[in-house]
Amino acid sequence: MNARSVQIRELPESDIERALALAYLAFHESPPEERRGHHRETLAGLLRIGAYDGEELVGFAAAHPFTVSVPGGGELSCPGLTFVSVAPTHRRRGVLSGMVSELFARCARQGAPLVALWASEASIYGRFGFGPGGYGASVEIDSRRPLALRLAPDPRPLRLVDPADAPALLGPYFEQTRAHRAGRPARTEAWWREEWLVEKDEDDDDLSPPRIVALGDPLAGYAIYRTKSGDEEARTPGVVRVDELEADGPEAAAALWSYLTAIDLTGKVTSWGRPVDDPLPLIAADPDQVRVTSSFPAQWVRLVDVRAALEARTWAAPVDVVLAIRDERVPANAGRYRLIASPDGFSYAPTGDDPDLSLEARDLATVYMGATSVRAMVRAGLVAEHKQDAASMLDAALYTDLRPHTVDGF
Repeated sequence: MNARSVQIRELPESDIERALALAYLAFHESPPEERRGHHRETLAGLLRIGAYDGEELVGFAAAHPFTVSVPGGGELSCPGLTFVSVAPTHRRRGVLSGMVSELFARCARQGAPLVALWASEASIYGRFGFGPGGYGASVEIDSRRPLALRLAPDPRPLRLVDPADAPALLGPYFEQTRAHRAGRPARTEAWWREEWLVEKDEDDDDLSPPRIVALGDPLAGYAIYRTKSGDEEARTPGVVRVDELEADGPEAAAALWSYLTAIDLTGKVTSWGRPVDDPLPLIAADPDQVRVTSSFPAQWVRLVDVRAALEARTWAAPVDVVLAIRDERVPANAGRYRLIASPDGFSYAPTGDDPDLSLEARDLATVYMGATSVRAMVRAGLVAEHKQDAASMLDAALYTDLRPHTVDGF
């Protein structure tokens, strides 16, 4: 078999079962029938790409029809790549490259400037032009004693919310947060119910169903969490796992964290995906009680149409730089372009002028959302600065108050 014998085409609904079998093979999974049924229903509504060697399905990829927030409160069409699978017999033969190229071509035809994914193997996707669009931090709190904070929690009352009522209450509030923090996909009611509020957690059978606590009326913040009993013989405490916490400000966040750390019969609070600029570690009176245990690249982003992506975001300061962009996967992005932007205008056009900055498409994706500064990329040797202060000028223009962040995995 060679790459030319594999045909990349739309995967029909009749092949969804075959696609799932390939995905479970690739990811070494054997989910229960209930979860398989959810996967079937999900894939029926997604863009689906198949790679066929004759009649054999040897590759599969799908994409959610997301829109995602971009800096400044706007949003763009951004398919969410998922279920990427290649048969073990057809690895390193161009199957993945063919499917990704087909996805990029479809995005161009449909006017989707961005593509996003969560990387199971981060080393794979950089070569396709994806860069970390945001970072996450894992946090652990010792809740065997009251949470000590440097500021007073918001005094407004807390209340528990029935998960059945959560989408209507939390949905509008979450939409407000998307306007202030880039990288967040919009959530439908179905997404709330089928991804966030499912009764049984697929990763840990011992966790409780989702609990929701809300602050204030009108809503000033909320937390979605699950609990797990401790083990007396093993002397392990009960655990509160916080899946999402949103708040109007540090006082509101302090009220929610205080509640979560005071739940009876628990001694540890964990949260796997907090923003890297979360105020919690700063407002903790005892840094040993609140520990950031890890940080990681979260959602990855690919600029399929650089011009459209740059035009859609806002600019915090004036900038006039010539960018030399390298992009082997989407040649239309490659070349030298003069970027002139400010809070009041935008221009991006080809130029023959000498470049001020040279960079790859993957690195432009990383700085686009605000995940990393241009200067940091220059210091790392990944962006070449040919004109003094060009990186600082572009950083000032790209500035956002909040770092990009999402916990919507897919």
